[in-house]
Amino acid sequence: MSSFMSVFASLVAGLADVLDPLFHGASTAAAIVLFTALVRLLVHPLSRAGARGQRERLKLQPRIAELRKKHKKNPEALQKAILELHREEKVSPLSGCLPMLFQMPAFFLLYHLFSSRSIGGDPNELLGHTLGGAPLGGRFADALGHGGLLGEQGLVYVALFALVATVATFNYRRTKRQMALSARPEATGDGGGQQVPGMAAMNRLMPLMSFMTLFSVAFVPLAAALYIVTSTTWSAVERAVLYRDMPYGAAAAPAL
Repeated sequence: MSSFMSVFASLVAGLADVLDPLFHGASTAAAIVLFTALVRLLVHPLSRAGARGQRERLKLQPRIAELRKKHKKNPEALQKAILELHREEKVSPLSGCLPMLFQMPAFFLLYHLFSSRSIGGDPNELLGHTLGGAPLGGRFADALGHGGLLGEQGLVYVALFALVATVATFNYRRTKRQMALSARPEATGDGGGQQVPGMAAMNRLMPLMSFMTLFSVAFVPLAAALYIVTSTTWSAVERAVLYRDMPYGAAAAPAL
């Protein structure tokens, strides 16, 4: 593991060296943003496949509505019938989750790299690199202890929170709009019939999940926070493009 982390640290440092003429003291932070963008490019085909899968799932809604009517008193039979329908049509109900799952190793690598004081027995020099005076290995609480919210380090987090709040608000409004459309009878194909148990509560909570990123940014190392902010912004733009022709139901697919 230590040798692997050494290779990963060298990769980040190499990207920072390439970007140094443009970003100077913030070159390591820029390297993390670039690394995140490269990871998202790698998983973009999975995101496109997830969008295609969502379109296929939407086509199944009228048949699923019929199954709900048929098994409305037997939830276990309903679940089994829906899974069987997905198998018959070769539609994976989890295809939208794959981009998030494939990103997790990259995120945890970055988190571990900027949480470790040493790599392969040597001091981790990356921890001393900064963005606007805030150490990439530091956290929001550390920034508050060095000048408060309006101090040099605190203002870095203020900027990140502002960006995250903007993206979260965009996702919130879009998800609310899609949820409202998906609740219409013409969207479900069941004439306003019975919903899956617990779906109403999920529909109320799902739009608010966009704001959970604010808490993540506050508690992880700044380097990992940069990954989260970059990836979340990418997801918002990517989903707006890939799901632009879906009048309803796209909100059901997860976004990191």
